[in-house]
Amino acid sequence: MKIDPASLGTRDAYRLFVSVVTPRPIAWVSTVDRRGINNLAPFSMYTLLSSVPAVLGFGVGAYRGGQKKDTLRNVEATKEFVINIVTEDLAEAMNVTAAPFPPEVSEFDKAGLTPVRSELVAPARVGQSPISMECRALQILQFGSEPMVNSFIIGKVLLVHVNDELWHGGALDSSRLKTIGRLGGGTDLYCRTTDTFEMKRPELGV
Repeated sequence: MKIDPASLGTRDAYRLFVSVVTPRPIAWVSTVDRRGINNLAPFSMYTLLSSVPAVLGFGVGAYRGGQKKDTLRNVEATKEFVINIVTEDLAEAMNVTAAPFPPEVSEFDKAGLTPVRSELVAPARVGQSPISMECRALQILQFGSEPMVNSFIIGKVLLVHVNDELWHGGALDSSRLKTIGRLGGGTDLYCRTTDTFEMKRPELGV
């Protein structure tokens, strides 16, 4: 079977590619608007772009009517955001923050989460998240055409907060982190990262 992406409608294209690109990590992004209202939302089009310098990126789609989401509007206004890590025990709270609450409502309150003051940026970080990364936006790329414009926000990591119990021997013990990811086959499937296996990278002889 061969599929021409240009022949697909918006919904069909979305369902195809979120089923192909799996598993996807979740960027739980906290921002703040100019009134000081905290916003928190999850995005699974998210990746590491560079480790030195530390640069991350995540995609934000528009609402079906073409309106910008609060996260994008806030980053455009302040150039700052925090990416919080979603673990198994935070899955339900993360899911609450995926609802399209109006801008004057803080998802922290709706999900029963604790906003903690960041050190270098204005947006709060999620107190319950074991890892949070304070970021400053470097660039916002846009794809598509009105009304369905997709934005990809690229940011530099300024500071990383890691719970002490996850740090051993000068490194992060990811086996204790228990993050979750998104799968395809619809919009409601997730996966755990606790089922792992190891393969040594091959080394070519000189």
